[in-house]
Amino acid sequence: MQPFASSSPAARASALEAGIWSLAGVQLFLGLWQAALPGRFYDVLAHFGARNDHFLRDVSTYFLASGIALAIAARRPSWRAPVLAVVGFQYALHALNHLLDIGKADPSWVGPFDFVSLALGVLLIGWLYREASR
Repeated sequence: MQPFASSSPAARASALEAGIWSLAGVQLFLGLWQAALPGRFYDVLAHFGARNDHFLRDVSTYFLASGIALAIAARRPSWRAPVLAVVGFQYALHALNHLLDIGKADPSWVGPFDFVSLALGVLLIGWLYREASR
């Protein structure tokens, strides 16, 4: 089954653009949260060992850069597939890292939540990439 197979090209392009904008928003939100409030981010989603605010702010730069690249890609079709490929590859590696450390989070629900949310992100980005590559 192909998503939006019976939709018009304009409707498919609109859905693709909306998906990329949504992903850009998530990336920018996470990056800003990590940069501005690394302690709060750590307490809520990143309690995997010792807290290091500098490292959390370092990681935020990836989220911010990918969010900006995605925002540009939402408006420039030629950027869509390459940017989605890079972001998708990073999400897959990030999901694998969380799978390997799934039992090390505090509280314990954070490990599975992080892994599942990242894995779902990989699937969404894969679908967006497929649509962008058409």
